[in-house]
Amino acid sequence: MKPVVRKPRYCLQCDDGAVLELGVRDVTVHAESVTRVVPEIAGWHCPKCGEIEFIDRDSAERMDEALREAWEEARKGEADSIKSIRKKLGLRQAEAGQLFGGGVSAFSDYERGKRQPHKAVMILLNLLNHHPELLNEVRAAA
Repeated sequence: MKPVVRKPRYCLQCDDGAVLELGVRDVTVHAESVTRVVPEIAGWHCPKCGEIEFIDRDSAERMDEALREAWEEARKGEADSIKSIRKKLGLRQAEAGQLFGGGVSAFSDYERGKRQPHKAVMILLNLLNHHPELLNEVRAAA
């Protein structure tokens, strides 16, 4: 019997000639600070960037579900953090929306995970979380 010879497949993400490896592997997915390990993902795996070309529907669906769950958990964590910082600063949602932008209902949406604030808002909130004494300067600037 003649051995099966496969033509090499190349990673389209790396675009540098990385050869994909066919196999079944546990894959770690990331969403902000949340990670999940998805066991036994079958496909063509890139050893450089981690890109995967799935070879079965089950692997693709399990990866999709793990990513969806990780992002939901990350958004919930961010929403809880926003609410906690706002309360620590003694701000009502409407005042926070005026100070940081986004309007009166923005912080309600942020705290329910319906919308994500701009990166600059998160940076400012985290700064004020560590240095609440700067809040009056933010009020004066707004």
